[in-house]
Amino acid sequence: MTEPNIFYVFYHGDIVLIGVFLTLLVLSIATWAIAAAKGLSLVDTRRANRRFLQAFWEAGSARSVREAVFGGRGPLAEMARDGWHAVETYPGRHDTSPKGEQRLDDHMIRMIRQSLDRQQLRLQAGQTLLASVGSLAPFIGLFGTVWGIHNALIELSILQSVSMDLVAGPLGEALVATAAGLAAAIPAVAFYNVFNRFNRLLQQDFEAFAHDLHAFLMHSDQAPRSQGSRVDARPLPSSDTRPSAEGV
Repeated sequence: MTEPNIFYVFYHGDIVLIGVFLTLLVLSIATWAIAAAKGLSLVDTRRANRRFLQAFWEAGSARSVREAVFGGRGPLAEMARDGWHAVETYPGRHDTSPKGEQRLDDHMIRMIRQSLDRQQLRLQAGQTLLASVGSLAPFIGLFGTVWGIHNALIELSILQSVSMDLVAGPLGEALVATAAGLAAAIPAVAFYNVFNRFNRLLQQDFEAFAHDLHAFLMHSDQAPRSQGSRVDARPLPSSDTRPSAEGV
């Protein structure tokens, strides 16, 4: 009786079947590599956001706020830098007329929104590949199985006599392609769902911070627009509306 051998296809399979197994192997390696990279990135992002928020909201002067913004790490720090830079480089930031205020407000909202969109796009890195592997790998494996069975039946049809031993070996090895496709697809789907959940939570934090950043840059006396401006400083958003450092 022929012993099962998962490497049978590499010994006796044609180039199509070998290509199927190599493709599934590459997709599986890519899935685990992306999962490891994204997992480490999410942990680092959460830690960086937490540290930045603590330093940003606890800063007591314009200088310390600037140091927190330009010395921070993570997506929220990048959003704060983009917003800060938008205010500092805006030509009419000292125009205290209603129209000047409105133009500055529109400019700042536009810049913060663009920064927010960039951060959200970065969160999606690798998600497309995980979704593609999860949806395509089972069909690639099934194609390999069908192709292997087709070739096995053609070879068996040439023989004068056919026994169970001759049938079970090639057909059993061909079915391994389906198992390989599932082995590549199941982790990809699981990782996609986990990372998608984390991404939605982070996007909510980005949205909350974007609103608070806009209010801070427009109304705080610690913001760059207030340096030399005649606009009366208004208080920052209350603490219950700010994103908590522990909640990110």
